[in-house]
Amino acid sequence: MSVNLEKNENNEVLMDIKVEAKETAEAYDKVCRRLAQRVNIPGFRRGKAPKKILEKHIGAEYIQREVLDNVLPKILSEVITSNNYKTVNEPSVDNYKFEEDGSLSVKAKVELRPEFTLPEYKGMEIQIEEFKQPADAMEKELEDIKDKNSTLQKVEGRLTNNTDFVNIDFEGFVDGTAIKGGAAKGYLLDLGHSNFIPGFAEQLVEKEAGSEFTINVKFPDEYHDDTIKGKDAEFKIKINEIKEKVLPEINDELAKKVGKFNTVDELKADIQRYLDVSEKAENDKRATVVIYDKLLAETEMKIQEPMIQRELLAMKEEMRQKIELKGHNFDELMKEQGGEELDREMRQEAEKRIKTALIIGQIAQNEHIVLQGGDIESKILEISRLYGTTREQILDEIKRNPNLLYSLNQQILGQKVTQFLLDNSKISPKA
Repeated sequence: MSVNLEKNENNEVLMDIKVEAKETAEAYDKVCRRLAQRVNIPGFRRGKAPKKILEKHIGAEYIQREVLDNVLPKILSEVITSNNYKTVNEPSVDNYKFEEDGSLSVKAKVELRPEFTLPEYKGMEIQIEEFKQPADAMEKELEDIKDKNSTLQKVEGRLTNNTDFVNIDFEGFVDGTAIKGGAAKGYLLDLGHSNFIPGFAEQLVEKEAGSEFTINVKFPDEYHDDTIKGKDAEFKIKINEIKEKVLPEINDELAKKVGKFNTVDELKADIQRYLDVSEKAENDKRATVVIYDKLLAETEMKIQEPMIQRELLAMKEEMRQKIELKGHNFDELMKEQGGEELDREMRQEAEKRIKTALIIGQIAQNEHIVLQGGDIESKILEISRLYGTTREQILDEIKRNPNLLYSLNQQILGQKVTQFLLDNSKISPKA
């Protein structure tokens, strides 16, 4: 086998490969023997049809493609390995030809990783705006527990206030016409945290149970229903019942109710652990941003255009899916936000992502950071808890979309490298 290599301006290596006739013939015969075992040809027992008959029956071109599928991966891998190329994608074949002398000529190319030199990444001294839990963090957590375990108690003998819950019947009208979906009976409304039209809940304060009245509001200009947005509306209201929130005491009984705790002290200890972990996670997050910003600023790297275009395409597809899941039109939204400016910002982000991924990959290689057996399984379980799905559903999705497994691998490797950098950096709070 002879190989000629040429590197172009896109950091691609063009490979002109010639496989000698003897090696090509051996591969061709091997494929023919395998295909003969799979093909039924009238007049011949399976596997016994001569090569010429097989070629006539299924076509020489089909056999040649099978030969390529069998020999090229090994050949291209040998070229890449022997030249110590660090590639960013799989090699692609531009064209091939089975020559008259029986040899095989192949023209292929592969894109190389940009060359760069990492700055010193161990022992970095960085400063962060340190996060500290507020002094009343424990009290707020306890208040949240009380709120989540509160009950509603019927109120009699007083008017509503802005912290009450009210059971109401209502019906809305615009220009004298009933609003579609604008009526309900027995609706429980939290007057202190209402997501109704601005001004609606406020007009239900200082009313008595059993009262019936009319209020006037205006739908916001950005309201989702074009037929009524920005219009004045009238709502007929009846207050059926007034209820107030009753908060429980923080005691051992509540501690047992909310978790596997026997006492309030055990509950508070658990909350403190959560607060400490959250504080450290936030400071690690801030340190991570500073570390990678420093590495990106100090790493000289020229990224070739095809890499940027692939990343941009992936980013836009990711954005399209998120936008369309929310019921919006991606193309129209892009026009509204200004195409050129958005493209410029996305290009900058694409370059940053690529540089970061290459830096992570190089550090992982330098420090022999690799995925362990249980890493993927742990990541799948983490995702299942986060999105409320099952391990089996995620595995099914991976089978349908193999790129998802690659993405998970990269996420895990990135997390490991990030932790390595955090562990090997000198982090201090800004004065």
